[in-house]
Order: sequence, then structure tokens, then C-alpha cells
Amino acid sequence: MKLIIQIPCYNEAKTLPETVADLPRSLPGIDCIEYLVVDDGSTDDTARVARELGVHHVVRFTGNRGLAQAFAAGLDACLVRQADIIVNTDADNQYVGSDIALLVEPILAGRADMVVGDRQVASVPSFSPLKRSLQRLGSWVISRAAGAAIPDAASGFRALTREAALRTLVLSSYSYTLETLIQAGAQHMKVEYVPIRTNAPTRPSRLMHHLPDYLSNSATTIVRAYAFYRPLRVFVMAGALAIFAGLLLGLRFLYFYVIGQGDGHIQSLILTAVLLIIGFQTLLIGLVADLVGANRKITEELLYRVRRLESARTQPDEEHAPSRSP
Repeated sequence: MKLIIQIPCYNEAKTLPETVADLPRSLPGIDCIEYLVVDDGSTDDTARVARELGVHHVVRFTGNRGLAQAFAAGLDACLVRQADIIVNTDADNQYVGSDIALLVEPILAGRADMVVGDRQVASVPSFSPLKRSLQRLGSWVISRAAGAAIPDAASGFRALTREAALRTLVLSSYSYTLETLIQAGAQHMKVEYVPIRTNAPTRPSRLMHHLPDYLSNSATTIVRAYAFYRPLRVFVMAGALAIFAGLLLGLRFLYFYVIGQGDGHIQSLILTAVLLIIGFQTLLIGLVADLVGANRKITEELLYRVRRLESARTQPDEEHAPSRSP
């Protein structure tokens, strides 16, 4: 059983030594442990430091592509290197390396396809009260979108089986954490959450530059992923809402018409017609999107089979990796 621990990095030359030193060298049930660093176009000596630390594999981007694409490229590289289990951790040493044993245990026991580390965000001392509230709110929203209870949606500390990694598709350019959980729910993967510990922050978050930016990017990712995997539900809800509003305005006009005041409420009748047309058109769009979704499932299955074939070939330990594309 081979485990590869991947570490997406961007200018992490200072924090990478502490992160790598904390990683496990052996685990029960694991025959081989290797480390893989994805250098996301760093302008410092991240790649050189990784090699000096004895990291087994280094994948380099020529330019910065973002955390989501670095994560996806890491999955591809781990699959090519015949990983049976893939663990993703952060390069800033946010997570405790010895807790990797907690992540892989449910997979080794055959209970889970994906295991996510639960930081228990309500009690993380380094999080501000606002950040704790946003983390809980985000987890609640993702739980509704994925159709499963998710205590810590933003946690990047997670383990995947080879099969789960082969079926994981990352389309976002911002973060993979939310999108992949919605995808796992849509694909009926078994996802388990285990309580983990966190270390004191070594640097400010690079995803959360400021609150409006974080909220807008997260909301866009959630809506896009949910509409991608459950298009009929999204468009039916939107269409039904427009039709309901149109019917209410139509009843309002009918009331005034019956009492002889219809001439003064022609605008309501026009708006009723507009909302009903929009509503029915949205329902039709939902039907078309659902048919497109059926083709998407076929495409995903073909992509899965292609990745299985590609992962059988070998690659050099260091490479300039292309973007993962659907």
C-alpha cells in the first residue's frame, strides 16, 4: 500500500522545512510513504528547498495558477506515481503531521473514499470570531449543497483513495475544497470526517485576502459547482419562484379587476406575463441543462477511464506540469 503526501506550495521556502519535518515516515498498514511538492510558480527557492529536504517528487509550474490547479496537478502526479492513497496538506504547517494517521485509518478500514480533517472551527484559537462564524456558515451551505453533514468544508487536510482521486474533477481556479465536496456528494462517495489538531499560524492566509473577496469567490464556487451537478434542481427552483411571483401579481390584478379598478393596474398584468414567461423559459433551460448533465456523466466516465490509462505510465520526478483539464 503506497501513500503519497502532496503539498501545494507558493513561495513556501521558509515554512516548508518545518512542514516536511513533521510528516510521518511510517504508518501502520502503509508499505511506502513518499512526499510530493507542487511548486505553483514560486519566485523564491521553494523547489530547491524541497529537493534539499529529500522530497521524493517535485512538480513545477512556470507561473502561478492558484491553489485549485496546484491541488489537481498534485493528484495527477500522485496517480502517475501509483499512489493507492493520497493525502493533501498545506505547506504552512497548519496541520499536525502525525494526524495523517487519523486520515488514512478510515480508508485502510474500507469505510471511506475520502476523509477530511475537521479542525472544529468553533474552537480554533487562531480564528477570529468573524472567521469562525463564516466557516460554520460555509460548512452549513456546503452541507445543503452536498446533501451530507459537513463540519469543516474549508479544510484542505484530506485523504483520498486512488479511485476517488481518479474521479475528482477540479474546475475552479480559486479553491478545491468546496467544489470537491459537492462533487463527492453528487457521486455518492463515502466521506468521513475526523477531528484533527492545528498548529499556530506561520503566516496570513493567502486565500482570504479580505472578506468581500473571500465571500464572492466562495459563493461563486458553490453556485457554479451546485448548478454543474444539480442543474435541474437549480433551474426548477428559479423558474418556480418566478412563476409563483407572477401568479401572485396576476391574482392581485384579478382582484382589482373584479372590483372595477383594473384600469389602474395594467402594469401588474404586464409584469405577470413577463414573470410567467421567464419562469417557463427557466424551467425549459433546466430541462436542457439536465440533458446536458447526462452527457456530462458520460464525459466524466470517459475522463475517468483515460486517467486510469494515463496513470499507468511513468514520469520524471521533476516536471513542468500542464493544467489539468476536463
